Amino acid sequence: MTPLVGALCAVGMVVVVPLGLRLLGERDDPLVAAWARIWPVAGVIGVLSMLLPRGGIAVGLAALYAGATVALAATAPVRLARTRSLAPAEVAVLTALVTPVVAGLSLVAERAGHELMGFELPVLALTVAHLHFAGFAAALVAGLVAHTTRSAPAAAAAFTVPAGTVLVLLGYLVGGDPGQQVELAGAVVLTAGMWTVGWLTWRDVRPRSADRVTRALLGTSAVVLVVTMLLALSWAAGHVWDVVPHLSVTWMAATHGVANALGFAVCGLLAWGRLRREAVAQPADVAAARP
Repeated sequence: MTPLVGALCAVGMVVVVPLGLRLLGERDDPLVAAWARIWPVAGVIGVLSMLLPRGGIAVGLAALYAGATVALAATAPVRLARTRSLAPAEVAVLTALVTPVVAGLSLVAERAGHELMGFELPVLALTVAHLHFAGFAAALVAGLVAHTTRSAPAAAAAFTVPAGTVLVLLGYLVGGDPGQQVELAGAVVLTAGMWTVGWLTWRDVRPRSADRVTRALLGTSAVVLVVTMLLALSWAAGHVWDVVPHLSVTWMAATHGVANALGFAVCGLLAWGRLRREAVAQPADVAAARP
């Protein structure tokens, strides 16, 4: 695992997932709220597994992190039983709760030096990073946008973002030329969903905040998607058609990966947290301003 990919994984484990779980827990899910308090410990354990050389201790720590992702995924059917809803926003949230499992299992295999299902170790390392951002963060933000704006485009995005993520994973599993074509289809679907999320974030969500910092964070999260998803499309298309230019894996991690991790996920989730606090504080502010 390269230092850059390891750093991206660490951001996903100790920053992105706790921020996202806190948002879900604060809204309406006490079980997820409990996990939000516990998760930083699990994230540190996952990071430690990456800092150690491959071997028994690293695998053991990675297995603990994977166990945490399995336990988190187990909250999805509990939530479904409680809400009895497969509304678009809920589908996206359920996807966010489940996808870290793939990252956890990939981490265990990578730390063991085992090419899980034939995937090379660098691919497994990228999968760990990818599922924290394109899996967890993307689906969660799509769900938040759908829940907040309650529009037809937002509902479509809440379905297409999870669908695109699943198709990309399916393309990896199929492998070969057919797999690359499935991966391209997934990239197209995911890009359509993420561009819709970015557009709605800029147009409908950003103006809801009276705070400059919150608006700047939301704007950054939205604008970054224009470039990062173009890179994702060129990457997938370049593996189907040789004439399409695309970056190397190293440069994809340094551009697409870093921008999605920091620009989209971290900025976006921080902004949604600030937006939530504004909404909670607003009634008190209004009451205080009344004569």
